[in-house]
Amino acid sequence: MEKDILAGLEPQKVFTFFEELSRIPHGSGNTGAASSWAKAFAEKRGLRHRQDAVGNVIIWKDASAGYEDHPAVMLQGHLDMVCVKDVEHDFLKDPLELYIDGDWIKARGTTLGGDDGIAVAMAMAVLDDDTIPHPPLEVLFTVGEEVGRYGANALDASDLQSRCLINIDSEAEGILTVGCAGGARADITKTMPAASGIGNVCTVVVSGLKGGHSGVDINKGRVNANKLLVDYLSQLSGPRLISLHGGEQDNAIPVRAEAAVLLKNSELDEAEAKIWDWGKRWKADFSQDADWCLVIKYSGEQDTEALSAEDSRTVLQLLQEMPNGIRSMEPDLPGQVRTSLNLGVLRLEKGALRFSFCVRSSSGAEKEQLFQDLRTAAEKYGASYSQHGEYPAWEYRKDSRLRETMVRIFRKQYGRDPVVETIHAGLECGLLSEKLPGLDAVSMGPDMLDIHSTRERMSIASVQRTWRYLLEILSEL
Repeated sequence: MEKDILAGLEPQKVFTFFEELSRIPHGSGNTGAASSWAKAFAEKRGLRHRQDAVGNVIIWKDASAGYEDHPAVMLQGHLDMVCVKDVEHDFLKDPLELYIDGDWIKARGTTLGGDDGIAVAMAMAVLDDDTIPHPPLEVLFTVGEEVGRYGANALDASDLQSRCLINIDSEAEGILTVGCAGGARADITKTMPAASGIGNVCTVVVSGLKGGHSGVDINKGRVNANKLLVDYLSQLSGPRLISLHGGEQDNAIPVRAEAAVLLKNSELDEAEAKIWDWGKRWKADFSQDADWCLVIKYSGEQDTEALSAEDSRTVLQLLQEMPNGIRSMEPDLPGQVRTSLNLGVLRLEKGALRFSFCVRSSSGAEKEQLFQDLRTAAEKYGASYSQHGEYPAWEYRKDSRLRETMVRIFRKQYGRDPVVETIHAGLECGLLSEKLPGLDAVSMGPDMLDIHSTRERMSIASVQRTWRYLLEILSEL
């Protein structure tokens, strides 16, 4: 990546640290280098810090003059990013290729990592500037937020004093988040024998979908590429499945899915004919994804291994029966989702089927019922079920000094009231509230659009305003 793409942007330190992080591969599960970078940042500045076994980093900074007797405040964000691409890019070693498009910072062909690199950058900029007035600070950078929040789960909070938390992991300026859904990842697996067969090898590709965040975008009518592909394959008479590959992350709505199937000569015409009527129905139903397409590529007759026609039908029936999308809405909050799930990852390789859901709900009872429904459906087809990375809902706090302060400052700075809401997405505030009893927390952040997709972008002007807002909050706590 060309260096200093963001040079000259203000606030300079915020954008400098953001670009530094962008040069370090930091996808979920690959945050060792980013964690070491944060640790080195603290060491270089002589700040007390702790790096734990999973890679979380905590950095302390004493209060500025005049704030010594103020209660400690925590700034918090996560080091990992969701890795989605539509170009050749190795997230294990390649830096992100940033560029500026008007008011937006973007990455070429990949997710940007604004979620949640901007939190890391803002917190480091505060720590790096001794002219900023602030109370005692505890800055927490967690790992694994996007894949079950295992960093926050493993955190030892015994040496943390803060009971006031500013989480910088929201993506809309002017919205203060004060509660969120809980959830977990659910995995279903099934192994079947693959056998040799002669036939026409065809690759079916669904692409061009919008995708997005499986929580905040789940109610926007965006098609799931995995479900779309399975629905098409289920229209065919007798395809033998060779492989399935769809989606990259359980918490991102899949934009692309691909299947390799073995078809008889007599089935080739049917495969083409089905596209038109079937495709028209989907285009009419899902205007949000008007640019999607389904393409069949033919590789000719081959002798290859594939599932039997019977096992292939079983796989497709299992996937067809699996729920996906919105399950219920909040009765007292118009337009807000209560319970949903997203079939984010689909794989079939050499007879081994694996698919994964991101399950979200602000209702503990509905969440458990959905887990049971998935488990029951899996058992019906002889598949195994497991779940991990469960995290609690973050419940709305009726009395919040932090929320009142942030609303008042927002009104003064912007000349209007902020939106105060709970969201259908996962934040680490719920887990941290369990570890820090009495925690008063609010989540905020600058404008970012289409996170968890290759269209992800972050507003420069919004970062600038959000930065000024954060500094004013710290000066009044």
